[in-house]
Amino acid sequence: MPRNKYPEETEQIILDAALKLFIEKGYEQTTILDIVDEMGGLTRGAFYHHFKTKEEVFFALTDKLFNDIDPFAKIKVRTDINGLEKIKLTLQILNESEEYAVLHFQILPLIDSSPTAFKIYMEKQRTFLASKYAELIEEGINDGSIKAKYPKLTAELFLLICNVWMMPTIYPQENEAEAWQRFNLAKDIVDFLGLPVLDKALTSHVVINDQGIVVEVKK
Repeated sequence: MPRNKYPEETEQIILDAALKLFIEKGYEQTTILDIVDEMGGLTRGAFYHHFKTKEEVFFALTDKLFNDIDPFAKIKVRTDINGLEKIKLTLQILNESEEYAVLHFQILPLIDSSPTAFKIYMEKQRTFLASKYAELIEEGINDGSIKAKYPKLTAELFLLICNVWMMPTIYPQENEAEAWQRFNLAKDIVDFLGLPVLDKALTSHVVINDQGIVVEVKK
């Protein structure tokens, strides 16, 4: 079998193969052998040279997609909008990538079944994302668009509410009515924090299925 001499190219082939399969079949239904078969002649050894598990591939892929989108870099140069508007735009930019949205939804059963995956997920929330949102919150406080008092703590609590407390695999919701109650309570909490990002414009696009899961935020 042909062997790629360039490690970064081999890794990209693996990620491309995994992305195709995760989109088509879903994370849980995709096996490492499926990924190897999609790697254009590269061997299982090439896969394991770069990744130990399917989980590692998944998180490497979501990191790459996020870095390709890089919403924080896009809004950093904007001088025509305030801090609150930048946070709303960040959420919009992330949602505009269908691939990222699909993989982000697939993370739900993964972190529910794997303590390691949940730890990785929470670490990304606590370190990288919290610091980025804290910068925008502080900017909003300075320009008057955000009324929060503590940027770092507000960012952490915002992420806990939106990305953990509203996650149905962690906090199961009995029905659609309860799911909407949870969403509306989350809105009340972040409003109270002085961070009104879950506004009417966003709420009007939220879709919740009959299991009470927020499945998408439509464009």
